[in-house]
Amino acid sequence: MPSVPRPRVVLVHGAATTPAIWARLVPLLQPYDVDVETPSRPASGDLDQEVAALAGTARDSIVVGVGGGATLGLALLQQGVQMQATLLHEPAAGSLAPGLLDHVAAGYAADGVAGFGRALYGPSWTPDMAPTDPAAVGRDLRMFRRFEPEAVAALPDPAVLTVGEFSPPARHEASAALTAALGIRTEILAGCSHFVQWDAPAVLATAIGALLVGT
Repeated sequence: MPSVPRPRVVLVHGAATTPAIWARLVPLLQPYDVDVETPSRPASGDLDQEVAALAGTARDSIVVGVGGGATLGLALLQQGVQMQATLLHEPAAGSLAPGLLDHVAAGYAADGVAGFGRALYGPSWTPDMAPTDPAAVGRDLRMFRRFEPEAVAALPDPAVLTVGEFSPPARHEASAALTAALGIRTEILAGCSHFVQWDAPAVLATAIGALLVGT
């Protein structure tokens, strides 16, 4: 009897990070008997190019993203990439949440990559977590600020947006707006904020495990 392939979890990193940002999370997913992939994005600044680079890996997989990675998860859905499930933590929301990334843009304007990382992720982010090309962060920032959510023809089941319990009200409001506009339910992750994959990886692993039960 042919063996059933193991589920594949694809972890999509956001701006000012690389695939290494998943180092604390990946070991916590091993008890779920999954294959884990952590693709490196081109950070081209072009949304279509970013989606094209991820589409083959994301197809028929369980896609998990945080911040910019979550925004790319939404873009994959909008462009019709078929996935088994999605967990998208605090994506951008375009005109549904104007000003959501203003503080991040201000941090970047004031202190470059270091200001960006501190504004978005908080004090546990360090400059060595950023890509070696500092211009990649500016390209990502411009791309994610231009992102505009669109209706999705067919959502995977399950599909969930998450927001950290301790994230600022603007993040909760953005998630609620996305849920209302796109029909993707929002769940609150207890005891964390935006940088969940680094600051609270066990919380994210548990949420992914719950997602796997539903696939």
